[in-house]
Amino acid sequence: MRPLFAPAMAFASLLFAGCASAPNDPTLILQTNKTPAQFADCVIPKLQGNALNPTVSQTQRSYRIVVPSKVSADNVLEAYKAGSGGKVFVYERHLLASNFLPSSFERAAQDCI
Repeated sequence: MRPLFAPAMAFASLLFAGCASAPNDPTLILQTNKTPAQFADCVIPKLQGNALNPTVSQTQRSYRIVVPSKVSADNVLEAYKAGSGGKVFVYERHLLASNFLPSSFERAAQDCI
């Protein structure tokens, strides 16, 4: 039993390593010439086209787009009004194995800047 315990614990720690990143630090920060409303109008259909179900909330200066995740914390895009456009903060938590290629969530954000 003991020989199986160590490899199982090592594998479990690798799976959860991607979830262990600081929850308040964005994984990506993007600058755009678009207003937060224009960015949201672009990114929401792309997320829906990737079978993601975003919920949107807005304030006078920002949009917050949340996509629920089944395996980790929810993925969030926050677009804020800044100077002559906007600033987009991407908060994406994913498993370590999926860190090598941009996800459909990250690609949608980058396509809309």
